[in-house]
Order: sequence, then C-alpha cells, then structure tokens
Amino acid sequence: MAMAKRQNVRLPPEVNRILYIRNLPYKITPEEMYDIFGKYGAIRQIRLGNTPDTRGTAFVIYEDIFDAKNACDHLSGFNVCNRYLVVLYYQPNKAFKKIDQDKQREELDNLKRKFGVTVDK
Repeated sequence: MAMAKRQNVRLPPEVNRILYIRNLPYKITPEEMYDIFGKYGAIRQIRLGNTPDTRGTAFVIYEDIFDAKNACDHLSGFNVCNRYLVVLYYQPNKAFKKIDQDKQREELDNLKRKFGVTVDK
C-alpha cells in the first residue's frame, strides 16, 4: 500500500537522491554520519570533504529518492555538536556555474590583453 502511494507522488524537480550537507563539525566521522543519516533509509555512499575548501561539507547518496527527501526535510537545521546542519539537494548545474563564470572571465581577460582592449570604468 505504501509503495503504491509513493509511485503516485509527484516530487519537485530539484529533489534527487544526492544530498549536499554544509556546516558539519570538522571532527565528524563517517560512522557518525551513517548514524545520523541512516535513520532515514539505505545509504549508498557518504563523501566527507577533506580539503581546506571542502571541510565541513559532505555528500550523502541514498538508494531511494523518497528516503533522501525525508532526510532533507527532517535534518535541515538539525543540531550536531552545536552546529546546525544545512541540508540541500545536490544540483550540479548550480554547483559548476561559479566555476564556469570564473573560467569565462579569465578567457575574456586573456583576449583583452591579446588585442590590447582597455575598459574605462
């Protein structure tokens, strides 16, 4: 009955199986992540950020999209070690937009230098 009900539910387009988590404590372990996020369904993979730029972030990939939605709804704002989690759906088009803009700006600057174009501000 519950499975038949799930199939008829229409989810918003941004909902997917991959969650992007920010504001994690730097000392959190993968086991603690599985304890927190595993309550909402089967997890396929957890990736913790390990570089200075990505510390405090993680990706959690669920087996089922409904489990991911449930986790996002319940864990957004959840307190872990006096830090409130920010849980978002991963959106690759937004994640790489900034990188693409920086790359385009660099190419434009190179062309300006190559052709001697100056812009007065």
